[in-house]
Amino acid sequence: YTDGGALGNPGPGGYGVVQLFNGQCRELAGGFRLTTNNRMELMACIVALSELEHRDRPVWLYSDSSYVVNGISKGWARGWRRRGWVKADRQPALNPDLWGRLLDLVDELTVNFHWVRGHAGNPLNERCDQLAVAMARQPGLPADIEYEKLKG
Repeated sequence: YTDGGALGNPGPGGYGVVQLFNGQCRELAGGFRLTTNNRMELMACIVALSELEHRDRPVWLYSDSSYVVNGISKGWARGWRRRGWVKADRQPALNPDLWGRLLDLVDELTVNFHWVRGHAGNPLNERCDQLAVAMARQPGLPADIEYEKLKG
C-alpha cells in the first residue's frame, strides 16, 4: 500500500508505504521540503518497489492515485517515455524523472497495480496517509532536487 501528498500542493510533501509479506508488516516513509502530491504518490511506489525483500515474487501494489495506477496500467507512461516524455496531446509529461524510475522497476518485477478509494476507511491506505502527512510536517526536510530545478 502506498500514499503520498503535499501540504499546499506544491508545498512540503511526504509519502508512506506499508509492505505486507508472510504476516509481517513493514512501514517506510519520507518527505521533501517542496514538492507535489503526484510526485509523492510516484515516490511512494518507487520506494515500495525498491525496498522489496523478495524481488522474485509477484507484487500487488495498492494506491489511491489514479494518476499512478492509470499511468502504468493503461500504458500512458510507457507512451510518454517512447515519445521523449511528450503526451499524446503534444504537451510535456510531468515528472519524467520519477516515471522513468518507476517504469524501470516495473520492468524488472511482476507488479499488479490496483486503485483503492482514498479516505474510505481502508486501514492500510489510511496508515499510508498518516505516514505521508506526518512526514510532510517534519522540519528540515531535504530538497526534491528535480522538482526544485524545474521551479527554480
